[in-house]
Amino acid sequence: TVVNLIPRFHDVTEGGVYVDGVDVRQVMQTELRDRIGYIPQRGMLFSGTIESNLLYGDQSATPETLKEAAEIAQASEFIFAKEEGFEAEIAQGGSNVSGGQRQRLAIARALVKKPPIYIFDDSFSALDFRTDSALRKALKDKTGDATVLIVTQRVATVKNADQIIVLDEGRVVGIGTHHELMETCETYQEIAYSQLSRGELA
Repeated sequence: TVVNLIPRFHDVTEGGVYVDGVDVRQVMQTELRDRIGYIPQRGMLFSGTIESNLLYGDQSATPETLKEAAEIAQASEFIFAKEEGFEAEIAQGGSNVSGGQRQRLAIARALVKKPPIYIFDDSFSALDFRTDSALRKALKDKTGDATVLIVTQRVATVKNADQIIVLDEGRVVGIGTHHELMETCETYQEIAYSQLSRGELA
């Protein structure tokens, strides 16, 4: 997706991508990626424990930081349902946990990192709507001054965003708040009405 240009998984062929006014091509990739918490659609986990996976975000993180990140990511309930808690084993690729659990642990790992920029690349797709809603509320309360970019196909996920960019086949067809786009962007309106009731869209 377009957000892959920010951590330089791909470079632009025209124009530029700027972070804090600096072209990302002028920044060392390691430095750039240290400033970004990137959560892809399919969160990748590694063989080890829940704790060791979260510590990939920050090896010096305290147990309190891990616990808080798990709570924000809505992962605490299933972690503490396991007898070993944070010491529970994780198979390579996270094959022994559900897709939603794998995604929440990947989100928790990014939160442990506490970067100034978060990129959620369709990261909520494996979550049910209740968990999605609770996670977004907790994120808003805890990410503070960080820049949060969310790629999603769900209008409900971005309805309260400061700015929404609507893409149709790779082209920008609308930019604005939810209410502005409901007035001006036909593509956004079509998506919104196909997913939510008029009451939910108010």
